[in-house]
Amino acid sequence: MTDKLRLGVNIDHVATIRNARGGDHPDPVRAAMVAAEAGADGIVCHLREDRRHISDEDLTRLIAEISLPLNLEMAATEEMLEIALRHCPPGVCLVPEKRQEVTTEGGLDVAGQVDHIGRFVGALNDAGSFVSLFIDPDPAQIEATKATGAPAIELHTGTYCDAPEGAVRQQELKRVEDATRFAEGLGLEVRAGHGLSFDTVGPIAAIRGVVELNIGHFLIGEAIFTGLDSALRRMRSLMDNARADALGERGA
Repeated sequence: MTDKLRLGVNIDHVATIRNARGGDHPDPVRAAMVAAEAGADGIVCHLREDRRHISDEDLTRLIAEISLPLNLEMAATEEMLEIALRHCPPGVCLVPEKRQEVTTEGGLDVAGQVDHIGRFVGALNDAGSFVSLFIDPDPAQIEATKATGAPAIELHTGTYCDAPEGAVRQQELKRVEDATRFAEGLGLEVRAGHGLSFDTVGPIAAIRGVVELNIGHFLIGEAIFTGLDSALRRMRSLMDNARADALGERGA
């Protein structure tokens, strides 16, 4: 268990805005640099099969130009494995990917493809990348992740974030809490992300076993109104305050 909570900032949708018109603006690498100044602990990007936002050139520049560790989200395909092994980013998160989806829909089905995923995990581990698997808060998926040799999971928080306030959301929160404890018991590092906002981040940040939150779309959207630096600093503050309250450190 750790009391340190890291913030990984996903800059994919800066590239989405750029690609809507073409050209070079806005630059996701510049966004990564702003995130670093505003208190991010890492940068996240998803190189998709269809290249709908982050491009191969973006990935090359991010690895070369940013000071923070990069966590590359990717599907478990031969093309993406070759790219990851060529660049050797500090982190790789294997995620499900469907060509027609708007965003990642749910977690990776590790339990249904342990051998397939395990081959990718092994190759990435050998290359020196720290591998996590993006999964639903499900004990079967957590056990399967352990079987692949991956050292970490990222728990999908989208269902929790989308649930109506009240009993249903509390039930989803408990699933994340229980999954965190279960994964810790297996020796896995626990991260979480997807759909987190100013309104939903606090209860997830308060789960002491979670060591990292990865947040993107909400922050880029909020940046339209307040600026990226301001949005990031507010998120960082909400995370830190929630963790401090969970530890009984605020107001002591």
